[in-house]
Amino acid sequence: MSLKWTDSLDIAIALDEAHPDADPQFVRFTELMQWCLDLEDFDDDPNHCGEKILEAIQMAWIGERAG
Repeated sequence: MSLKWTDSLDIAIALDEAHPDADPQFVRFTELMQWCLDLEDFDDDPNHCGEKILEAIQMAWIGERAG
């Protein structure tokens, strides 16, 4: 399965597995974007990412942590 920017929940789950010690509330968007790009299953154009997409991923990740 390849991940696209629109797959915010799936990306959040993958980030939670890849960075279990990170607090998603305090991850800078520049770092978050790079972490997304570094995910093994991620396959999308970096130029298609914006602040709203990163915010959606971050919120999904926070929600995932909250259970």
